[in-house]
Amino acid sequence: MNVRRLIPAAALAGAVALGATALTACSGASAAGGGKDGKLGVMASFYPMQFLAEQIGKDHVKAATLTKPGVEPHDLEITPKQTGQLGESDVVLYLKGLQPAVDKAVAQSGVKHIVDAAALTKLEVHGSSGHDHAHEGEGEEGHGHGEAGEDPHIWLDPVKYAEVAKGVGAALEKADPDHAADYRKNTDELVGKLTALDAEFKDGLKNTASKTFITTHSAFGYLAERYGLDQEGISGVDPESEPSPARMKELQAVAKKDNVSTVFFESLASDKTAKTLAADTGLKTDVLDPLEGITDKSQGADYLEVMRSNLKNLQKALGSK
Repeated sequence: MNVRRLIPAAALAGAVALGATALTACSGASAAGGGKDGKLGVMASFYPMQFLAEQIGKDHVKAATLTKPGVEPHDLEITPKQTGQLGESDVVLYLKGLQPAVDKAVAQSGVKHIVDAAALTKLEVHGSSGHDHAHEGEGEEGHGHGEAGEDPHIWLDPVKYAEVAKGVGAALEKADPDHAADYRKNTDELVGKLTALDAEFKDGLKNTASKTFITTHSAFGYLAERYGLDQEGISGVDPESEPSPARMKELQAVAKKDNVSTVFFESLASDKTAKTLAADTGLKTDVLDPLEGITDKSQGADYLEVMRSNLKNLQKALGSK
């Protein structure tokens, strides 16, 4: 394992060529690795990447994740054991700019097939809402968000997530050409499910009494943009940071003006701030899950189920007609 770390910088730079397109340069590597069972060993940085690996790889892939269920992915520290497992993987799937510790470990891993989800779709900058850029950056320090404050939460938009799925499928085909037809079929199947999910959201959020939702974790910028909603984040992209009294006052005014009924919190972080704001404004609280991990507290067993719970909760909060 130490030998891997001594790879010259130039070779490493080549190994970290990102995105599915870069993978075309790799000669069709055999499906070696992934243990004696001959499966392709895929290491995912956190749950949304793991879900793609499992859905597209199915029986041909052995998928593991660096972020254990219940751990807030932004705060992940990587153990030496995980660094070793990462270096022995056939394929690494991660999202550059979300988890600084992962970015560093991936850059040093020497793995041949590295897929950066952020290179497979277009990242954008989101404030806590379309009309509130003053609070961007509040409480975001230490959370490696992409270039120039780009929002990494692309998986919460089913359309963008489908783009990532296609790139991941192409990467698995390159890494394991023997099963390329299966990966293609599984990718098409998953893209079909995500397209259906997008249609459900579009339809379900078309006619609502309010377009504004307040959330403790500003993870829903892409989702809000896709379905014509306004996200008002209590405290920026870091779910744990405390909002200023001025921000709380501002949100009380927004709630009144925009007919807001509910303050959303997430299952992996504390709901204290949401409850405080709700108590001060007479609002209800409910869960909007950023799907960074699945635990037994999640409102569903996988990405699709939890997204449907999110849709129901949004419909209820926004007064869907």
